[in-house]
Amino acid sequence: MVPCYNEHDTVLTLLKRVADSPWVREIIVVDDGSTDGTRQVLSDVDSATVRVLLHERNQGKGAALRTGFQHATSDYVIVQDADLEYDPNEYGDMLAPVLDDKADVVFGSRFQSGRPHRVLYFWHSLGNRMLTLASNMFTGLNLSDMETCYKLFRAEVIHSIAIEEDRFGFEPEITAKVAKGGWRVYEVGISYSGRTYADGKKIGRRDAAWALYCIVRYSRVGDRLRRRN
Repeated sequence: MVPCYNEHDTVLTLLKRVADSPWVREIIVVDDGSTDGTRQVLSDVDSATVRVLLHERNQGKGAALRTGFQHATSDYVIVQDADLEYDPNEYGDMLAPVLDDKADVVFGSRFQSGRPHRVLYFWHSLGNRMLTLASNMFTGLNLSDMETCYKLFRAEVIHSIAIEEDRFGFEPEITAKVAKGGWRVYEVGISYSGRTYADGKKIGRRDAAWALYCIVRYSRVGDRLRRRN
């Protein structure tokens, strides 16, 4: 599942890497109102494996995934950003706990791995860890990387969850709803080739603040507060 917004320079390379994986049966790309020529590039993709869906205006990563999940037909679904930060060669590692019938959901952790990581922003790393800690406090899970892009689901899991968040609030929302659903969760260490803002990184401080709000909103505490109101 590939949510895509203004990734003209990377999307074709990414799609080739995904298509080369022996684990992939279908690739659903949701272009979320790109304005940099990305959708023109996608219109030239000629592959029976790739299905391209279009949003007429930019709505956010959560909205793109909500659209994409509705069209998924495979037994397992993994989220893959359209940049080159995450490596599709690691799909087999992500799938292993599910195929062994140990997990229903697998998170790829950038912080529990001996694999290569690009060294970038200290405050981003600290912020990710703080958001993960806050999420764990409300969900009761002991994740090391709640904000990771790599989240793999059994189809019945993701199809049972109504996604409400349009932007990056998807990450804490889906984590909270997986926890409340009692699904079995595993973590797998992954590599990470992070990019800079000059390279096109989009998440910012306001997204971090909203993530904190979503952590509370979609928790059991948030459910009780909404019922009272």
